[in-house]
Amino acid sequence: VQLVESGGGSVQAGGSLRLSCAASGFTASRYCMSWFRQAPGEEREWVAQLGGDRNTKNADSVKGRFTISKDNAKNTLYLQMNSLKPEDTAMYYCAARFSIGCPTIPYMALFDNWGQGTQVTVSS
Repeated sequence: VQLVESGGGSVQAGGSLRLSCAASGFTASRYCMSWFRQAPGEEREWVAQLGGDRNTKNADSVKGRFTISKDNAKNTLYLQMNSLKPEDTAMYYCAARFSIGCPTIPYMALFDNWGQGTQVTVSS
């Protein structure tokens, strides 16, 4: 099982980025997949999740700006990030939990596999 993130970069506030997480060794569409992020000196925080049941949920801090989706043919998870703010600056990680539904409270310990992360930097 492997998760590989890509698509990070540096953008100005108000800009957009799309992160990708290529999954291998399992069928991502069947399971709960999530995005987390970690800013320097901060704890890792949950951003968004998409279950094998296709239910989605976003953190309040990104609602209306970020969209999580999957491309089943490519076995890839995405995070479309619009209207980026400097406070979105962080390392972004994708994670997989081998259950159909996602947890009500997305504790990090509930996720089975993690990618290596991709850096997003938003300048003002």
